[in-house]
Amino acid sequence: MVKEQLTRLIETAVRQTGYAYAPYSDFRVGAALLAKDGRIYTGCNIENAAYTPSNCAERTAFFKAVSEGVRDFEAICVVGGKGGRLTTYTPPCGVCRQVMMEFCSPKDFQVILAVSKDDYVVYQLEDLLPMGFGPGNL
Repeated sequence: MVKEQLTRLIETAVRQTGYAYAPYSDFRVGAALLAKDGRIYTGCNIENAAYTPSNCAERTAFFKAVSEGVRDFEAICVVGGKGGRLTTYTPPCGVCRQVMMEFCSPKDFQVILAVSKDDYVVYQLEDLLPMGFGPGNL
């Protein structure tokens, strides 16, 4: 991934924190999902008073893309913080990692955790979900 593309993903994810609906935790998360065709799908976390129906930013982005027929992905950038203030990396939860496993190659899909365009780390999905169970297991 080229630096300009990485910067664009990080900046897009950061903007998404402004759309988060997080009245209970005040922990705002934004995600920017890069499809292999170059399109970026966005997501933010959406909380619910009953908690269980809440949805993470990463899954919001994936579900938007899949609902539009997109199934090939290259990378996702995830950012988050209390009150939208980014102070540390925000890794995807286990459910989000499982959704990534459904649609992405664990060896090729990149997960970017960022605080800013200058402070980020890049993982392969297989590093975050070792021995993951996916379509290839069936």
